[in-house]
Amino acid sequence: MGERRAADNKKAPPKAKWPVLQPKLNLQITRLKDKDLFTVQNFFTPAESKAFIKAAESAGFEHQGSLGPAKGEAYRDNDRIAVNDPALADMVWQSGLSKLLSDIKIRGKAAVGLNPNIRFYRYKVGQHFGQHIDESVDLGEGKHTVYTLLVYLSGAAKTKDKSDSNNMKDSASEPIVGGETVFYGSRNRVVAEVAPAEGMALLHIHGDKCMLHEARNVSKGIKYVFRSDVVFA
Repeated sequence: MGERRAADNKKAPPKAKWPVLQPKLNLQITRLKDKDLFTVQNFFTPAESKAFIKAAESAGFEHQGSLGPAKGEAYRDNDRIAVNDPALADMVWQSGLSKLLSDIKIRGKAAVGLNPNIRFYRYKVGQHFGQHIDESVDLGEGKHTVYTLLVYLSGAAKTKDKSDSNNMKDSASEPIVGGETVFYGSRNRVVAEVAPAEGMALLHIHGDKCMLHEARNVSKGIKYVFRSDVVFA
């Protein structure tokens, strides 16, 4: 069961003022499953993550559900924003991913940028996304997406950033309990469980090699996620 994409462009939210990202020079990949699944710690700083949350909340989330497994769709219960923003996609790409992924080749093709279809997810207590796969998107001109990019904007470990003046005083600032992204192999064997950590990027291959995965139920706090796809050509 794949993620529905038809609703991605259903309604354009108000124009948000996204934070300006600083270049990251010392990013490192932590491989969880060869080239298929890896994380990047501190891809967004705490201040950048909080600024994205603030901008997304100001734009306004809409609830996203599904017809459920009985109708051939993964169970889905979260809130979402979808924007088509090539400038935002390029800024995130140039902030560190371009260099980090420069050595990865898939079927002779190289990573060239991010899908400008940017999504922000919000999972409140009790919300989750059931087992599903992510489909590859053909963007034309020989370009197609190969990896899902998730950047957790909130996380299980809370660190205080003295330079942050936002000082959010609601459950968005609470440490998250639950909300892990879990990947499955053959016979439903767990390959990896990734707990959300503020600013951490998670990349996994999608399309015909995509592993079945889910976003587990959030039992405390609010999980915010930045989502795009890595484009190869």
